[in-house]
Amino acid sequence: MSKDIEQVTENRGHEPVLLQECIEGLNADRGGHFLDATFGGGGHSRAILEAHPDNKLTALDRDPAARDRAEEFATEFPGRFFFHWVDFGDLEELDESGFDGMLFDLGVSSFQLDQIDRGFSFRGDAPLDMRMDPTKGCSAAEFLETASESELVEAIRDFGEEKFWRRIVGAIMKARGGDQLSRTSSVAELIRSAVPGVAARGRLHPATRSFQGIRIAINGELDAVHRALPAGFEKLAPGGRMAVISFHSLEDRIVKRFFRARAGRPVGANDSRTQDERTIEAKLPFTRPMRPDEAEIQRNPRSRSSRLRVLIKNASS
Repeated sequence: MSKDIEQVTENRGHEPVLLQECIEGLNADRGGHFLDATFGGGGHSRAILEAHPDNKLTALDRDPAARDRAEEFATEFPGRFFFHWVDFGDLEELDESGFDGMLFDLGVSSFQLDQIDRGFSFRGDAPLDMRMDPTKGCSAAEFLETASESELVEAIRDFGEEKFWRRIVGAIMKARGGDQLSRTSSVAELIRSAVPGVAARGRLHPATRSFQGIRIAINGELDAVHRALPAGFEKLAPGGRMAVISFHSLEDRIVKRFFRARAGRPVGANDSRTQDERTIEAKLPFTRPMRPDEAEIQRNPRSRSSRLRVLIKNASS
């Protein structure tokens, strides 16, 4: 489940998830140079910068809208905050390295969800866009009109984990050539009409998982995570810490397997390597992900499905 599950809730503004847990997981109160690979609204970045007066932070974001917020940070924290308009999936290309801590807050941000005209949410009517960087790639509407059937299946069934994917993919294919796939409200209604009546009356809007899967597909989100984690690990200083917040089981599975592999742990039930065959480059301070407590969930319902994992690079690496 992802942040999109909270599309049915009211607009509650931006609130960074698992904030104190991130600060503690990164040891940000001890001073150092940190990377926020998913700047978004800047909530985590601010907390890291304020955790210690000597902290410096480099932030990344591919959303052009984040640049204005970054300019305010650069003014507020002169000489301590640096921003790059870049996809974290391209982290390998960043010249900087030797970070003491690194944070990834995966998925779509509250700012993107709450900005109706970006087309991430179906709470209002807008062009179906969903691009995290609207200057690149194809919109979600273009994807629905032109993707192959197998690409639609991957988006709806695999990325969205939607039970009724056959019905929904079929409805999308039939709707091509008109204007029904161009706007958030009409696509949400198309999906609602495609699923059985009982499912359509459930707690979640029946389009929630499909919207999630389409967004993941057009933004290449899982591929970006696969590329960013090893690149980020290489850029950590010895003893540096990597913290990742995920909201979706597919994201978390990638993170979990990567962290366990670097810590010399089995990455799955079929990993039969002996301990001598494993390379231990890091350690896990805790094996199960940290989750928000009930107080945070009540304060910020979008945090409900979040989970935080932390990896500590060996000091001798």
